Amino acid sequence: MKIHEYQGKDLLKKFKVPAPAGDVAVTPSEARTVAEELEQGPFVVKAQIHAGGRGKGGGIKTAATPEEVEKVAGQILGMTLITPQTGPEGRVVNTVLVEQAQDIDRELYLGIVLDRSLAQPVIMMSSAGGMEIEEVAARTPELIIKEAVGPATGLMPYQARNLAFGVGLEPALLRPAVSFIENLYRMFTALDCSLAEINPLVVTKTGDLLALDAKINLDDNALFRHHDLAALEDPDEMDPLEHEARKHHLNYIRLSGNVGAMVNGAGLAMATMDLIKAAGAEPANFLDVGGGASADMVANGFRIILSDPRVKGVLINIFGGILRCDRLAEGVIAAVKEVKVQVPIIIRLEGTNVEEGRKLLAESGFTFTVATDMRDAAQKVAALVQ
Repeated sequence: MKIHEYQGKDLLKKFKVPAPAGDVAVTPSEARTVAEELEQGPFVVKAQIHAGGRGKGGGIKTAATPEEVEKVAGQILGMTLITPQTGPEGRVVNTVLVEQAQDIDRELYLGIVLDRSLAQPVIMMSSAGGMEIEEVAARTPELIIKEAVGPATGLMPYQARNLAFGVGLEPALLRPAVSFIENLYRMFTALDCSLAEINPLVVTKTGDLLALDAKINLDDNALFRHHDLAALEDPDEMDPLEHEARKHHLNYIRLSGNVGAMVNGAGLAMATMDLIKAAGAEPANFLDVGGGASADMVANGFRIILSDPRVKGVLINIFGGILRCDRLAEGVIAAVKEVKVQVPIIIRLEGTNVEEGRKLLAESGFTFTVATDMRDAAQKVAALVQ
């Protein structure tokens, strides 16, 4: 789960990771009030969306006075901000973060990610702060210092010192930097983060270390341990259909094609998407209803697929194991009764209670195209949508 920069900075401060003073606003007048409470300018007004590259899109502006903060906030709030990470459709800005501007001496990068090849968290630090870490890795990988952290031992002090030394910090900053890294890692583990990225981590002219930006991602699978963090989710930053699918515990990701797919099992779903593309069509979504889906979950998944106006055909590919084919058929029939279906539906069933499932579909009174195998199903749906 992604959260906003201001929410990430609130979490950082709870773990004694220093960040600039500031607060959020949803109107220009609120932004001016925040600036007046900060007292000392200049100020920075930052659009709050779940995407990087905001400055390049005009979503980060400086202001010298509270009056100017109000004017700048009025320009940013309500704008559709387009960055390399939003896609051409952009994101509407509903909130801004107003902070004190900093007198910056150096910009660094600090991030913690999960390295699945090592099965360990990895802390990365670089002297090339302010740049995308992918760009640094491609052009100057020698500037990235890494330390893998063993889950049994945790972050060792020498590892934090290696990182601080590696980016060439002055001796007076080594102790604060080690503390900064240790506190960030403590937050990463305590809150079950999947990403904690500070870019840039700045050294000010007065010798302070500050998290000038914060990108924090939380592991969805661990939110049952953090009900307070689950409340940080912003539905406005999610695709509406993906948000609806989450309510029904469905694994749904919206794509840009025209063939809706309902599959049980992530591996089978990926294979189905590959076959759709090989047949000359494009998948409109990834939807894994899971092995233990109920008829209601199947019906909700089918309804969500058909809510996408780009869908011109639906391919249902089910291998009946835990999810029996007759239960799948019941869900599809219930959904078709509820939703006015105007696109062709191709179904491929195999496995537990497959004959019962096929019988239910045949006697439903609705027209379904039954495929003999996966390749046949993909070819049939591709031909129909074209």
